[in-house]
Amino acid sequence: MNPFASSAALDMQGQFSTQDTHMYSVILPTYNERKNLPIIVWLLAKMFADNQLAWEIIVVDDASPDGTQEIARQLATTYGEDKIILKPRAGKLGLGTAYIHGLNFVRGDFVIIMDADFSHHPKFIPQFIQQQKAHNFDIVTGTRYRSSAAPSLANTKPGGVHGWDLKRKLVSRGANFLAATVLNPGVSDLTGSFRLYKRSVLQHIISVTQSKGYVFQMEMMVRAKALGYTVGEVPITFVDRLYGERRLGTFCWSLTCFGCL
Repeated sequence: MNPFASSAALDMQGQFSTQDTHMYSVILPTYNERKNLPIIVWLLAKMFADNQLAWEIIVVDDASPDGTQEIARQLATTYGEDKIILKPRAGKLGLGTAYIHGLNFVRGDFVIIMDADFSHHPKFIPQFIQQQKAHNFDIVTGTRYRSSAAPSLANTKPGGVHGWDLKRKLVSRGANFLAATVLNPGVSDLTGSFRLYKRSVLQHIISVTQSKGYVFQMEMMVRAKALGYTVGEVPITFVDRLYGERRLGTFCWSLTCFGCL
């Protein structure tokens, strides 16, 4: 019998009487997210406040022409320059290098990587933290393709995708299936990009990861498992972006991934 699956264990996981003394740093890569950034920052700030967590958001903007950086500066004025930290770059230099750049400025014990376009809702972050605490995981990753957390965690709902047509869903499922078959990463959603890392673990994995674009997330998870780091999963609902354009279509993204295998 799995000791973590008992009723008592499920009730206790993630519930602690002592205040969380850790700091959580969110790295948000942005490009033309002027409309999205104020809302995602508000959602993050509210979630952290509701859960009494110390936090900061590192905005890594790749020279957006739509005024994203000006919005970030206004948000820093509103929430505090210690909370919203803008670290711009000179141009579109790739998603992987955006995380590397942002990591240079984080102060937190844990680092959360996520999209700024509402694809990843901050409401799942407390479950990530609960899962990490319950098992001292090095990484907790969100998954669209599990009906429950792994290991079990109370009050989670099945993962899923909203806003995609059937073709895009099939391509994404196929990409994950092929990646799982070839790479055997031990996680259900290798192409996901909503994760919680121990800071030292992320620094180590990034230092040995070679990809710089959208394959970066996949390689990081494969590297993590190869290096012996522990990974927990929490089901999430992925929602297609509300404003702006998708940076890379799923079909093209999948071709990019498997062209690098």
